[in-house]
Amino acid sequence: MQPFTRVSGPAIPLLLANLDTDVIIPIQDLLGAGREGLGGACFRRLRYDEAGAERPDFAPNRPEFRGSPILLALGNFGCGSSREGAVWALMGMGVRCIIAPSFGDIFHANCFQNGLLPVRLEEAVVRRIAAAGARPTFVDLEAGIVTAPSGEEHPFEVDPRQRTSLLRGLDDIALTLERLAAIEAFRAQDRVARPWAWEPVRRPPPG
Repeated sequence: MQPFTRVSGPAIPLLLANLDTDVIIPIQDLLGAGREGLGGACFRRLRYDEAGAERPDFAPNRPEFRGSPILLALGNFGCGSSREGAVWALMGMGVRCIIAPSFGDIFHANCFQNGLLPVRLEEAVVRRIAAAGARPTFVDLEAGIVTAPSGEEHPFEVDPRQRTSLLRGLDDIALTLERLAAIEAFRAQDRVARPWAWEPVRRPPPG
């Protein structure tokens, strides 16, 4: 997982509430797809017209916001199904931080497993940042501060464990593997203390 410390750029103003994961990435675009290459399908229904051409009025398509790492949204962003592909699609589009008043719980957790930072700020603050247009916003995870184009500083909170994981670029599996020596030591001791628990399960032959 790519570590996250700080990013900056014009914040893409996608000021819609209740954007669910099916809007972020339609399920048909995930069938048979891997983790890479989903960026082009992100927000497909909003981003393209019926002929497949980009809609010029859709904020992420506008030249001044294209490829920016910061996305603004309204409440309950990422609600709906638990598909992790929604996070992959956003990152494939270049997004590394989403600023919104609230997030779907599972989407919020998936962000931290993939290197995407979800920041909760009040809706009034989100709208003020959006009103600044293409002037840059700065997000600093180490300091826990979003600096708006106006220079206003807005502190945000992240669970300490999730913050450490993002800063170091470690998902839950990587964090677990850091304790591999202790895990192996426990396994060795337990084999001695409870040898019966380590015996292979013997299944009767079929038929």
